[in-house]
Amino acid sequence: MISRRKGGQNRTWTKEEKLHIVRRYFDESIVRPILAKDEGISIGMISTWIHKYLDDGEAGLENKKKPGNKFDALYKSKSMNELDRLRLIAAKQEIKIEILKKDI
Repeated sequence: MISRRKGGQNRTWTKEEKLHIVRRYFDESIVRPILAKDEGISIGMISTWIHKYLDDGEAGLENKKKPGNKFDALYKSKSMNELDRLRLIAAKQEIKIEILKKDI
C-alpha cells in the first residue's frame, strides 16, 4: 500500500507575487477557482490574500517574520565572553523552570 501525505511542500510567496495574483483578480475579473488553477494555488489562499489586501492594502500582503529564538545570536556568537555565556545559560535555565512550573 502506498502511503500518501496530504498536501504538498509549502511554498513561500513574495509580496509581489501575492499582489500580482490579487490584482489579476480585481483587474481581469477572474473568478477565484479559475485564478487558483491558473496560478497553482488554493482558492482559500487567494481568498485570504484578497481579504488582507482589502483590509490593509499592500501592507497586508507582507510576509510576517516568525519570531526566532532570542538566544540564537548569542549562542552562536564565537566572540562571546565567559560572563555573557554564563548569563545565557542562566536565562535558559530560568525559562525552563518557568515552563516546568506551568506544567505542574
